[in-house]
Formats: sequence, C-alpha cells, structure tokens
Amino acid sequence: MAEAEGTADGKPVSDEAHSAFTPPPGMEPDVPVEDQPTSEFAVPDGMAAPPPGPEGSAFAAPATYSAQHSPPAYTPGPGFPVSRMKDSPWQDRMRLMLRMPVDVRPVPEPAQKQPESGPAVGRVLDLTLRIGELLLAGGEGAEDVEAAMLAVARSYGLDRCEPTVTFTMLSITYHPSLVGNPVSANRTVRRRGTDYTRLAAVFRLVDDISAHEVEVSLEEAYRRLAEIRRNRHPYPTWVLTAAAGLLAGAASVLVGGGVTVFFCAALGAVLGDRLAWYCAGRGLPEFYQFVVAAMPPAAIGVALKIAEIDVRASAVITGGLFALLPGRALVAGVQDGLTGFYITASARLLEVMYLFIGIIVGVLVVLYVGLQFGAQPNPDEILQIPSRPVLQILASMVLVFTFAILLQQERSTVWIVTLNGGVAWVTFGALRAAELPPVPSTAIAAGLVGLFGQLFSRYRFASALPYVTAAIGPLLPGSATYYGLLSIAENRLDAGLASLVNAAAIALAIAIGVNLGSEVSRLFMRIPGAQSAAKRRAAKRTRGF
Repeated sequence: MAEAEGTADGKPVSDEAHSAFTPPPGMEPDVPVEDQPTSEFAVPDGMAAPPPGPEGSAFAAPATYSAQHSPPAYTPGPGFPVSRMKDSPWQDRMRLMLRMPVDVRPVPEPAQKQPESGPAVGRVLDLTLRIGELLLAGGEGAEDVEAAMLAVARSYGLDRCEPTVTFTMLSITYHPSLVGNPVSANRTVRRRGTDYTRLAAVFRLVDDISAHEVEVSLEEAYRRLAEIRRNRHPYPTWVLTAAAGLLAGAASVLVGGGVTVFFCAALGAVLGDRLAWYCAGRGLPEFYQFVVAAMPPAAIGVALKIAEIDVRASAVITGGLFALLPGRALVAGVQDGLTGFYITASARLLEVMYLFIGIIVGVLVVLYVGLQFGAQPNPDEILQIPSRPVLQILASMVLVFTFAILLQQERSTVWIVTLNGGVAWVTFGALRAAELPPVPSTAIAAGLVGLFGQLFSRYRFASALPYVTAAIGPLLPGSATYYGLLSIAENRLDAGLASLVNAAAIALAIAIGVNLGSEVSRLFMRIPGAQSAAKRRAAKRTRGF
C-alpha cells in the first residue's frame, strides 16, 4: 500500500496531520496559535478588563457601564431608532417596546436624572420588581405588568432590560453590554388581594416615573411605594358585606325575583360572606371558602321550596351565584392567553376552574339534601325570565355599583363603571329582544365594555380594570350555572352538562369580548411617534408548525 507522501524534512502533508485552525501555507499568523484567546467572550483589544467587583455585591453597577456612553450590545445597520413618543401613554410606549426585539428597540431618553456613576442597578431592579408585584397581585394582566416594569427600568436609565412575568414569579434581567456581566433579580407573589384603589395609585406612580416633566428620585419612589402598601382599604368590612348582599339581591331581581326574593338573596349572600371571612381567618384555602359561601343562598332557596312559599326560589340561588362567580380572574386569564402569556393564562384558568368547582360542590350538597327532604324545584322556572326592562336596567346598575365597591375601587370611578355596565346590559337586552343567541349577544355587549373601559383608562392614564371588571357583572352566566347544577342534582346529567357547557361558553364570550374591545380601541387610536420607531408588532401565525 502507498504511504502518505512526505516532504524533504519528513513532515507529513496529508489533511489528517493538519489542525483545522492552522493557517494555510504562505500565511504567517500575527500571534502564535497557542497565545490566541480561546473564549469568544474575552474583552476585545483596546478595552480595559473590568476590575473585580466588591465581594457580596451582586447588584453593583458593572464596571464597563458609563452613564454618558454605554457600549451597545449590537448596533443594527441603520443604527438605533430614537424614541419620540413622549406624548403617548406609557402603556402604549412600553407595549410597543415589548413587542420589538431587544436589538432594535429605540434608544431611551431617561425620564429621571442619573448620577455621574450611572444608575444604581440593584435598587432600580428591586423597585421595578416591587411595583410589578403589586400590579400582579392586584389582578393586572401579565403584558401590562411587564410594560410597567419596563417603563420603570428605562426611566432610570436601564435600557436593555427583559422583564418576565408568570402567575407567581416576576424576574428581570439587565444586560449592560455584550462583555458586561448581566444582572438578574426575581420576586415571588405569595399573597393576592383585590384593591383597585391601590392598583390606581401604583399606575399613577409609574406614570410619574416615566414622565419627563416630573422628577421622581429613587428615594421618593420608594417612599411613595411604601405609602401605597400601608394605605388602608377605602371601605370598611361592614360596607363590603352589605355590598355583597345588595349585589345578590340586585342579581335576583335581574332574573325575575320580587321583593321577598331580593331580601332572601341578600340575606343568603351576607351569611355566605361572613362564613367565608371566618374560614379565611382560620387559614382555610380559598377553595373551601367558596364551598362555604355558596351554601347559605342555596339553603335559603331550598327552604323556600320546602315551605311552599309562592316565590321564585331559583332566583335566590342564582343571585347568590352572581356574587361568587370569578369573572375577574376569568377575564384576566383569557386576556393573558390571547396576548401570548400561555403559562400565566393556564394558571389563572386553573384557578378559575378550582373556584368554580368549589361553588358547584357547595350548591350541589345543599340541593341534594333538599331533594331528600322533599323540595320540588321547578327547572323551567329558571329559564323563563320575565321581561321588565326598566326594573332590570336599574337592577343591573345596582349590581355593577356594588361589585365596584367589593373591588375596592376609587369613588371617582364607581359611577363611570356603573354607567358602563348599564350600557352593556341595555345592549345585551336589545340583542336578545332581536332573537340573537345568548353567546354572541354577550360577546358584543362585553366588547362595548372593553372598548369604553379602554377609552376611559386612556383618558385618565390609568388601568382599564376598574372600568371593565365590575361592568361585566350583569352578563355573568348565573342562570345557566344554576340550571346545570339543578339538573345534575336531579340525576339529569346530559341536560346538566349541556347547561354548564353553555355557561362556560358565555363566560368565554365575556372574556374574549372584553379583550377584543380593548384591542379595537388600540387598533384605531394613533400613537404619537410610533411610526418613527416601528409598527405595533404581534406574534405571527405559525400555521401549526
């Protein structure tokens, strides 16, 4: 066999004997191969290596950072666009930033003054996480929480930040440059509570931080955030309990009840609310709180049937269900899913399912016991709701008003959301009178709620939740839910499951309608300066790939 040919000095010339990184013949390397750096993240020539930071200072500003000139991680061909959207709400500006890749986002114009040594990275990230925690715990959507976090970080000079929000975890990562060490921080949301007054205060803080004409130092931002946390709820406990009773009474009138039914439904809701508070004080999970809260209205309705009192006992139970159905969490879950936050949406919808099952368990136990004692409910009574337009409009507005109080809204927003809910119910009633099916009628009415709520929020530079959540109260599927539960209790599983599926379809129609109304308002509203940065981007269809 032939051997590999060699040179005069005996060195082989075959490809097997060459290194893949050896320079071709005739080209001499400037630096010996063994002296070349082997890490692609090594500091380039001409740039001094960063000195080691102080021990234990994970949030210290990177040594390569300069407040006057920060080395870019990547510069596109046409260069960085400059953001000139100061006149648009910060929600629009930050949502535009979130839907753009990091390397093509406009260069920020920090709204707050920075010290010569650059921003305090650790404190800015901590403030950002604390603000995001309050928003997420208050029920705000994941995209709006990320927009608020990005607004705070960019206002204090941290432009290359990536916030991430899930159902219980918030994190944010700051990249000072390609060669600088990234800084990350996270925070866990362990407690949730509904207080839209606190939510509105956080939005005002973010608005002031992101405004160029208002100077808010880090110390001032921390002080205001501490005041927001310490503020007491605007309504005392007895007002919330009374509001729960009025909500259930108004809902019972909405589905055909009279004066006696109104007071019975209100009494059942008050007892259920007090029992739920007692269980909460003893540390029981929220699932069992809903089970206990659903029992008193159902028990009163069954007692009216056993006593053979000539009233619409089904309206008592239906009114109690209106006070418990988790419409707020459902809307937030569907909104997160439609905007691409699938993990958070799945967690929210799973929470809604558990709460809904808790309501079902509480009502079914009482209905089953009532049937054993000879109660004779009339299923057809539930579906035959008399038409009383004026009374139902007033009842729907009372329902929205009390729902807004339960959500701890500011007094200035209660009247606006009450009017929004009245318009929604009038629209729904008109569409049903025109014999349009319940699901599309509900979706259209909810779309108006989302549209008007988004317009009100843009006018006041606030969150849309206080103008939307309570307004969907009259549209919740209380009657369909109770009819399904009663059918299951009477061992008519087919009819019961069909009615519960119909209730789920109505609930999804509410959530999708609210989100669609909000998106339609953004679609036709001009954002000043948006064309100078980029068009509003969203995820493209994947066609199943």
